[in-house]
This record gives sequence, structure tokens and C-alpha cells, in this order.
Amino acid sequence: MTAIAVTIAGSDSSGGAGIQADLKTFAAHGVYGVCAITAITAQNTVEVRGIAEVDPAMVAAQIDAVAADIGVDAVKTGMLASAAIIEVVAHAVTAHALRPLVVDPVMVSKSGASLLADDAVATLVRRLLPLALVVTPNLPEAERLAGRAAVTIEERREAARRIADLGPRWVVVKGGHATGDGDEVIDLAYDGQRFHEIRGPRVVTRSTHGTGCTFSAAITAGLAKGAAPLEAIGAAREYLTAALRAAPGIGRGAGPLDHFHAFRPRPGRGGG
Repeated sequence: MTAIAVTIAGSDSSGGAGIQADLKTFAAHGVYGVCAITAITAQNTVEVRGIAEVDPAMVAAQIDAVAADIGVDAVKTGMLASAAIIEVVAHAVTAHALRPLVVDPVMVSKSGASLLADDAVATLVRRLLPLALVVTPNLPEAERLAGRAAVTIEERREAARRIADLGPRWVVVKGGHATGDGDEVIDLAYDGQRFHEIRGPRVVTRSTHGTGCTFSAAITAGLAKGAAPLEAIGAAREYLTAALRAAPGIGRGAGPLDHFHAFRPRPGRGGG
């Protein structure tokens, strides 16, 4: 039986993040991906040149169409753009019992463009986080959701506790933005009772476009295939590290990852 996952997010014209990164990640994990597009962006590896939100009714119609026919084993959200879109997404997730839900609280692009209206953060907290199995903020997002600094490990722990109080069962405070963890990336996963430090090597590269989308999509793919949350989170970190190492170096700015690195020929195995 083929596992199916849906991503509810924005379209990235450069192909490195958003819907495009999610669908590539699903495919790389053997999961059939479907989608509901919330916004269209004109962007490349250097900048976001324009954003056009999709009408909330159309966002709802996309989710309804997929849920009514294809079915869903796991769902993730990415760029949701506005409070109105968050409202219809939360309603659809509830109405169709779309679970498990992974929320990637996308707020700002790699180039610094705002991807979530200021008034929408409160709606995200009120309507969507209580429905989530897993929420995956980076450090700036964790600070905004928790209302406090999240620099040191202990500060990240307290931020995770505060975010967990908002309703999600698992909080993963990603460590990619941290500057004091040396050669490691430390993702702090909190299940409401215990903390789990998921460590991986820090890959030095400018090709970091879509890392958050890819990580949350990999977790979603694992959950769709029946993995437990902690197992899915750990596997997602390993997948992301390999995708960063294999990044093709596209563009003049923050380039994309190689989502299909596992399928590339290797030296000594027909790869030259």
C-alpha cells in the first residue's frame, strides 16, 4: 500500500523550497505526494521578488478535493501567508481528520522576506498548533512563538516547554541557526515530558535554501510510513545532512539541496 502525504504550502519558483521541496522529499522517501498551494512566489536563490496569495476558498477546495478521493496518511503545513488561510486550513484539517499533522511555522525566507503576516501568528498559535503532532520551529521562530530568547540549550529547552504548552505533542527546536554548538547541529525534540537531543554534523555550505521545508517534509514522510515521531525526526536529520552535503551549487545565493542524493551514481558503483 502506497503511503500518501499532503503538503499545504507556498510554491517556490526556484524549486528549492516550499511545495517543490516537499514533493521532492516525499518522492525520495517513497511516499506519494499531493498538495494544496497557499501562495505563489517569484523567487530565486538571492531574493523573493513577489508573493501572490491564493484565495482561501481555493486553498480549502484543493484540500477537500485531495481528501475526498485520494486520502492522506500524513499532512504538513509550510508557508500559510495569512490568518484567513490558516483558518481554512485548520478547518479542513479538522473536518477531514487529517492526521498526523506536522507544522513548519514558516515566517521568513532565507533572503529575509516575510512569508507570514504579523496578525497571522496569533491565528497559527490559536488554531493550528493545538492540532499538530509535531511543530518544527527554527531558533528565530521558536523565539517568536515562545516570547523569549532561544540561544543557549537551556533557553531552547524553556522555549520548547512554552511552545508545547500551546498544544503540539512534539516540539522540535532546530539548531541550524545556532552559533555556539561548534561543529554540530543540535535539534532539541520535546515530547511534553522528556528532551531528546538529535545531533548531526554541521555542513558548511551556502546551499541552505529549503532546509526547513525539507526537514519537516522528511518527518511527514516518515510518519506517513508508520514511523514513531522520534524515529521520523532522527531519520529526517540524517536525510537533511546528506542532502546538504550533496547540494549541487545552483544559483548565486542560498542554493537548493539535492533531494535525490541517494539515487545519484556513486564512485565505484557506475558513477565514475
